[in-house]
Amino acid sequence: MRIIIIYLIFLCSLNSQNINVNNDFNYNKLRSSILLGELTTNYSLNTRPLNLNENLENLFKNQYKLIYKNKKENIKIKSLGIDYFIEFNSHHPYNRNNGTMIPNRGYQHIVSPGIFLEIGPLSIQFKPEHHFSENKKFDTFWEGHYPIIWAHRYRLWNKIDMPERFGNNNHNKTTFGQSSVRLNWKNISLGVSSENIWWGPSIRNSIMMSNHAQGFNHITFNSIEPFKTKIGNFEWQFITGRLESSGFKPPGSDRTYAGTNIYIPKINQYLETDDWRYLQAIILSYSPKWIDGLSLGLIRWTQMYSALIKGKYAWLEKGKRTYFPLFTNIFRRNNSNIDYEIQTNEALGLFMKWLWRDSKAEFYLEFHHNDSKINFRDLLLDSDHSRAATIGIQKIFNIKKSNYLFSWEWTQMEQTAGRLLRNASSWYEHYMVFDGYTNKGEVLGSSIGPGSNSHYFSLQKIKDKSSVGFAFEVIDHDNDFYYEAFASANDFRRYWKDLNLHLKYDVKLKNLTLSSRAIYIKSLNYQWELEDYLEPYYHRGRDVNNFHFNIKLTYFGNW
Repeated sequence: MRIIIIYLIFLCSLNSQNINVNNDFNYNKLRSSILLGELTTNYSLNTRPLNLNENLENLFKNQYKLIYKNKKENIKIKSLGIDYFIEFNSHHPYNRNNGTMIPNRGYQHIVSPGIFLEIGPLSIQFKPEHHFSENKKFDTFWEGHYPIIWAHRYRLWNKIDMPERFGNNNHNKTTFGQSSVRLNWKNISLGVSSENIWWGPSIRNSIMMSNHAQGFNHITFNSIEPFKTKIGNFEWQFITGRLESSGFKPPGSDRTYAGTNIYIPKINQYLETDDWRYLQAIILSYSPKWIDGLSLGLIRWTQMYSALIKGKYAWLEKGKRTYFPLFTNIFRRNNSNIDYEIQTNEALGLFMKWLWRDSKAEFYLEFHHNDSKINFRDLLLDSDHSRAATIGIQKIFNIKKSNYLFSWEWTQMEQTAGRLLRNASSWYEHYMVFDGYTNKGEVLGSSIGPGSNSHYFSLQKIKDKSSVGFAFEVIDHDNDFYYEAFASANDFRRYWKDLNLHLKYDVKLKNLTLSSRAIYIKSLNYQWELEDYLEPYYHRGRDVNNFHFNIKLTYFGNW
């Protein structure tokens, strides 16, 4: 009987090799192939990394090469190739969706070889990352700001672990990177992983979960491929993870205002510094059977200091600790767990994506809240309170037998006008979880960060094995801080805004993929720097030029 059970498990096991979230070439190729109608897949692309099934293996031919397979085909060894990712910034960090990399001036790289082993239901993906960063000195928050402006800046920095510079020395470390160990049965996977995750349909600014920060250790329970039912397809991922502090402070941490140090150490309620955080999160994506190309979904996450989950806060009266805080009350009314909820940082929201195959276009939307509502009526009346949103569209045009891909994405992280009556604070910060929604000093969501907004327009010519194009991007840096710091002076001159021109080129060669970007960045009023007493009153602040380059090479070998 035992032999029969083992045989059935081996027979029903499914390959659970994932496509690295940080491999821009493959995900860009996948998305454009779907728009062109060259690839039909049940994947919604709302939860990544994706499993490399047979359909996708045909798209990425000769990339993930088989090294060994036994006669029964229940033992396989594959090469994942070698990644070599490079970034360079000339003046100050331009830091977007780059995983283990940090905000850096100068040169940095990631080198990441990988191998995949499958033994029946067991899969082991070993893909460590070696990261080196020059971490050169650059101009951080302007020394010339008045003490009260520094105090306003620390109202954010004291509620989030988001240092501008990661110490004074270069960085040279090796992590587990995109590694995982999983047990797979039919269409279900359970395992432990350090991989980066991307949730939601957005391309540049995923609000709830992205690859902007270093991947964190987590337990994952997820669908391998979409579950087919009578009403449509379902995909999900449920994770429980451990988030870590960066160990670095923001600039000016020794400053004082009104006789008090403006920096407050990151301590939990047990007075422990740099306590790790317990994260639990879920995404559920549904593609209805009756509407082709449509997918709808929900994302929720909660996090708290480990001291709370360990039961160290013995003085709390209302409620009890739970290892599954994700499934506690969504609304605050009549919440018997209120003492524990105050110590918890959480967010909840919805998303949708609609692929119009005949038009070779797609539309997507994310709408999320980072604060619990009192009840459903509160949600209806004040739906803008604490919300962030992303809207995007992609469309392929065929002009003179050539295909051109137009993309537009708009993201607003800035608080809405409702903050005048009901301040929700900036996204990703929290008044009890002082490290905020971060890992190793970078936010886990939108790469533009708290209080910021983004407009992005792109046009590229796409071919079978290459694409070339340009993009224009406008970034408003942390308007939440700007309004708080300068509203009393009615100073409308010093918004910090970046105007970015992108050139990009992707190509697939025989055993190599290359994804490259060159970006010219014009920062207006960099770090909100502007001399108050110059004439005329409306004069320019400090405008700086920055050049950013990144190249992502993946060599898949010839073995």
